[in-house]
Amino acid sequence: MDVQDRVRGCLLGGAIGDALGAPIEFQSLREIRKHHGQEGISGYVATWRGTTGLVTDDTQMTLFTIEGLTRRTDADGVAVTDVREAYLRWLDTQEHKAPPPADRPYRTGALREEGWLYSRRAPGNACLSGLHHPFPGPSPLGTPGPVNPGSKGCGTVMRSAPFGLTAPYDARAAFELSAACAQITHGHPTGYLAAGAFAAIVARLMTGEPLEAAVHHALDLLAGHPLHEETSDALRAALALAAGGEPTPERVESLGGAWVAEEALAIGVYCALAEPSPERALLLSVNHSGDSDSTGSVCGNLVGALRGADALPAAFLRPLEGRDTIERLAAALL
Repeated sequence: MDVQDRVRGCLLGGAIGDALGAPIEFQSLREIRKHHGQEGISGYVATWRGTTGLVTDDTQMTLFTIEGLTRRTDADGVAVTDVREAYLRWLDTQEHKAPPPADRPYRTGALREEGWLYSRRAPGNACLSGLHHPFPGPSPLGTPGPVNPGSKGCGTVMRSAPFGLTAPYDARAAFELSAACAQITHGHPTGYLAAGAFAAIVARLMTGEPLEAAVHHALDLLAGHPLHEETSDALRAALALAAGGEPTPERVESLGGAWVAEEALAIGVYCALAEPSPERALLLSVNHSGDSDSTGSVCGNLVGALRGADALPAAFLRPLEGRDTIERLAAALL
């Protein structure tokens, strides 16, 4: 499998999982089964807008992460400030109905001109509030960050796959940059270390490594930083759960509700490991009582990087919102 197929697969898979989970994000498993049957949803269902295949802030922020990563302004690769400026452009899409005038230095580039992105899709409070705070730069990994130091919501993880998609697919570099950029909005060490671990896993998948081995590599990286225990324990729980037993929503829920970063990461990893079929993995990752769009996004990123775009269900790709933009930004990363 070539690199192009993995990059496209990762980004498209994440958007699919996001769009699958969005309409049921705030429903309990009992409610999901009441409305959709014992197996839960089996494909896209309509949102409150009456439309299917719509993505959320998870995919929106992932796209702006890519834009930040493709603006290489320093000798060491990508500056954290470039990513933060990209997130400020995303913030505009949540606070304006159309592209605002280019009257600030960060209001540049093609992505901010795409009108479909100007739609508020249940953004996380820490993502919004964090971008209204000055950011002096990241703290040393394993210490509280300067912005929202008590926040460890899954808004860090759901946007961080692109850090693992940049050549030369160095897992340590992906870990460190992802964790640093997660601190732009979330300062709790678990929140940003989980984002770093996710990016490291994606980077290893890009080299063709199996998912379980990639997770073990991420655990090794985590162990080098203080306050890694919550993230490491969550990943070990996912590995243990995937090692045996029929995959079920109840087993997914044993890993938590995914409103916090380490749980979203663990559920995404578990579903991608437990179900060899990309379609079944994606559906397992959203049919539960927790943060379904974020777990679907994380699982989809992993499945897509592992198996490539060609393995993703065509029925999920056809109605997917923003597909052309995702494809364009995948090419930009390459």
